[in-house]
Amino acid sequence: MKTTMITRKKRLMITLMSVLFLGILGIYNANAFFQETTAQDYDQYKGEVLDSDTNKPLVFASLALEGSNISTITNTEGEFSLKVPKNIGQGNVLITFLGYKSRSIPLAQFEKENNKIMMEVSVVQLSEVNLSIPKDAANLVRETLEKKGENYFDDPTLMTAFYRETIKKRRKNVSLSEAVVNIYKTPYTSLRRDAVQMYKARKSTDYSKLDTVALKLQGGPFNALFVDIMKYPEYIFTENSIDDYTFSFDRSTRVNDQLIYVINFKQRDDIAEPLYKGQLFIDADNKILTSAIYSLNITDRDEAAKLFVRKKPRNAMVWPTEVAYRVDYREKNGRWYYSYSNVLLEFKVDWDKRLFNSVYSMTCEMAVTDWEKNLASEFPKSKERIKSSIILSDEALGFADPDFWGEYNIIEPEKSIESAIKKIQRQLRRARSKSGAAAP
Repeated sequence: MKTTMITRKKRLMITLMSVLFLGILGIYNANAFFQETTAQDYDQYKGEVLDSDTNKPLVFASLALEGSNISTITNTEGEFSLKVPKNIGQGNVLITFLGYKSRSIPLAQFEKENNKIMMEVSVVQLSEVNLSIPKDAANLVRETLEKKGENYFDDPTLMTAFYRETIKKRRKNVSLSEAVVNIYKTPYTSLRRDAVQMYKARKSTDYSKLDTVALKLQGGPFNALFVDIMKYPEYIFTENSIDDYTFSFDRSTRVNDQLIYVINFKQRDDIAEPLYKGQLFIDADNKILTSAIYSLNITDRDEAAKLFVRKKPRNAMVWPTEVAYRVDYREKNGRWYYSYSNVLLEFKVDWDKRLFNSVYSMTCEMAVTDWEKNLASEFPKSKERIKSSIILSDEALGFADPDFWGEYNIIEPEKSIESAIKKIQRQLRRARSKSGAAAP
């Protein structure tokens, strides 16, 4: 009975994250392309966050303007773009990254381009760790989950977030969809689910690279939002399923000068159902989950395929080869809140009568870039909310308002994504030019 209950809970989340492999009628279609914005009501600062010893880019490093709710995240190449309203002329930017010493840099020291922020590894003294580590890792996790009412936002909050989905065929970018959404975040102790409202969306897709299938991810921003373990623990650690894991302490680290316990978890050897494994990063003093990185056990590829793949061509076998998650939290005035999450889905497609298979990866990520207390507890009407079954690539029809994107903090696209977008732009311009020349 217990296993059946767990399966139902977990399948609820997996169904949300279904992937559709659909046949394509045309060989090429580009629905929209990215344009430069002209808004000038903000100052934009671009640069990189790097390891001071190796110059290695730091992925998902956080930059936040102290004393405000403005923030952004570095991309997979360590690059960032921070946009600050012109009426904010002073302040410090706090840069944080797990396992590194935090830095606070005056905004006045930032250049418009080519800022290089070097971060030093934080070294934890063994004597300090040995004295403070509790004896039971599992009990620490339970206590952390139970203390969410004390440590996380307890007021309704309206968040502005940037959401992105990318699809790649091996290393080639195929599709990029982006959206700015409003998240009506309910208190962490409330059983009421968060609501999401689409504000603006755009996409760019080159179906010629998809090899006769079009990939679509169902769930959109909810895929990232439901990775918020503290708000939705039922998707990973229920009262029943938490006993199906073993927990152990790993090396500790520091974030913002706070000692962080690193706890490994994995499913017990006697549990056959695919569950999760990964690491939890818990503030030692206050029992607060600050980050989590984990993945789904997909050893049984046939069972994994049933969990994720809703539609596929008859002449193909499709199964996931990697399913990984990450969630980060940020603190403001002694309370913590969801700030960033991402999901990676990688699939292999084995075609009948073809020598080589195809490999596709889908990534979705969402970063909270601004927020304010929703003291009036306003909640959008049902018809104004997006559904958890949304397919963003079908909803994002292009640029109705290209200037809109200028004022919002977004995650910088990878160079490879930018190159793919520019290629599509050139193809569209050539197609339009030929069309114009052929017109009578």
